[in-house]
Amino acid sequence: MLTPVPGTSHTSLARVLEDLGDVLLEPIAGGRSTRRRLGGVVIHDPLDESEFPARAVVLGVGVHDPDDVVRLLHDLGRKGAAALVVRSPFVPTAEVRRAAGAAGVALLGLTRGASWAQIAAMLRTLLVEGDIGDVSPQTLGGMPSGDLFALANAVAALLDAPVTIEDRSSRVLAFSGRQDEADQSRVETILGRQVPERFTRGLARDGVFERLYRDHAPVYVGLMHDETMTVPRVALAVRAGDEILGSIWAAVPGPLSEERTQALIDAGKLVALHMLRLRAGADVERRLRADLVSTALEGGTGAPEAIARLGLQGQPAIVLALGLSGDSEEDPSTEDDPRRITDRQRVADALAMHLSAVQARSAVALVGDVAFGIVPMPGSEADFQERSVRIASTFLERTGHRVAAAIGIGPPALDGTGLSRSRDGAKRALRVLLTNAGARRVATAEDVHIEALMLDLADLVASRGDVATGPVARLLDYDARHQSRLVHTLRCWLDAFGDVATASAAAYVHPNTFRYRLRRLAEVGGINLEDPDERFAAMLQLRLHPGTTRPATGGES
Repeated sequence: MLTPVPGTSHTSLARVLEDLGDVLLEPIAGGRSTRRRLGGVVIHDPLDESEFPARAVVLGVGVHDPDDVVRLLHDLGRKGAAALVVRSPFVPTAEVRRAAGAAGVALLGLTRGASWAQIAAMLRTLLVEGDIGDVSPQTLGGMPSGDLFALANAVAALLDAPVTIEDRSSRVLAFSGRQDEADQSRVETILGRQVPERFTRGLARDGVFERLYRDHAPVYVGLMHDETMTVPRVALAVRAGDEILGSIWAAVPGPLSEERTQALIDAGKLVALHMLRLRAGADVERRLRADLVSTALEGGTGAPEAIARLGLQGQPAIVLALGLSGDSEEDPSTEDDPRRITDRQRVADALAMHLSAVQARSAVALVGDVAFGIVPMPGSEADFQERSVRIASTFLERTGHRVAAAIGIGPPALDGTGLSRSRDGAKRALRVLLTNAGARRVATAEDVHIEALMLDLADLVASRGDVATGPVARLLDYDARHQSRLVHTLRCWLDAFGDVATASAAAYVHPNTFRYRLRRLAEVGGINLEDPDERFAAMLQLRLHPGTTRPATGGES
């Protein structure tokens, strides 16, 4: 099976306008061709000079002044963009029209009430068709497999009514054209990609959902007590065996004829096949992308091909490693916890969306319990790490603390051969963050180099079965036999650089008591606290041996 390079979309601007026009997007001014394939979705940032793919659709958030639009059109024309989207209403001046024509960039208007996040998500949904999978997609019922927008238009033609296809949670998966023939409630539903809660409450109260999911025939829904719903609906549950996948909703002037009722029932079976294909395809795409990312990061013989298929060849990049707090190699019990698995996939998907918004062609996949992101870094190498820290920190700030996560950042990889080294650095930084479980949530490999080395040494000690020796071993044995706290006393003193006042406060004892314990541990352990080599050896053993980290209980010394 051949796979095109991700980011090389099979979707044209004409297709975008066909699927999202009427309700979300309107053409304002020229552009040379609407049939060429689009290359991606980019959010315009006047302070960022990052490169973006050719034939991109650029979202001009906050750009509304005609002079600014003219300047941006000329700039996008030089960069090879396909379209610029601005907020409607926007009345183009003659200069704006000339600039759009000269630049070859189509100017589109985003309808008032639709959010930029919504249009970005919907455009990406359309543009990723064919990114991973068969170049010639299979057909189901004469239509491209999984193309719910085309299917919605086909059902709308059969019923002569605008149609939406929704999931079990009343989220809009696709909609047909002619939505302006429905009513204000349908427009509100399309704009929000979700049936408003007041309608779902009313439908539930009137028993519509109960009838919809119980019956195999279409359900007619009369006008509700809401001034925005002025056109009745006909709905049909979409089933796969006993499982309810979603529903089809048509805005109709009255009950359907017998012929159209049967046409809707037949269409429901075809919609079910497409929805199942989409669900299976999403799983296959996830697995394939995870395999490509994993192969690219391994750096073996298959890495160059994987990097090329991800569209990352010839670009400097940095690897991010994201993990959830509580996940660790020392506690494998979390690995197969269903809730943790769901949390990991959800946060990995969120990271993928975030990275695709800030840097085109980023690749993210969940490999084991770590989500790896390969982030292209165009521009100056001097600020690679600063930019990567900003990207990671912004993501964690936006996701909040509902799912506690941390991100390790690897060193820059100037080409594909350095990705494995960047991955290793990112994993080491992430391990330090998850092991220490402190307030810090983002770190580069350089930031935590020494801490990572200490964890590596601890791994070596554990793998060889080494145990504490010398003064530390004698103090451990004494504490175990006498229920004393000499090891804890030594740790406090070393951590305080020999400052008795600070160390005694950490040990919660009087300074004189602490001085007595110091003398006692020097005698019992046979350690010369004035010797820097002996102090360093004791400090290393206290850090590397797990049995030395838990202070003994009791008070005798």
